Amino acid sequence: MTVEAAVRGVGGAFVLASLALGYWVSPWFYLFTAFVGLNLLQSAFSGWCPMMAILRKAGLEGRASRGGRAVHDAARTQV
Repeated sequence: MTVEAAVRGVGGAFVLASLALGYWVSPWFYLFTAFVGLNLLQSAFSGWCPMMAILRKAGLEGRASRGGRAVHDAARTQV
């Protein structure tokens, strides 16, 4: 699994968990949903996400760090 895919998975899990907690525990958990959304928005513009740094330290690789194979394969399929 790449860092990019893991970030999307973690973001989705955080949103679903915070929605469930907001519904069953306290509406204050909806603020965590807003935090995740704002972080995803800022990372779309800046290209930096704190979760990416955490996942890289945990050992996940990005597309380019695998010798560029995934980037090359994706470019070849678009042609």
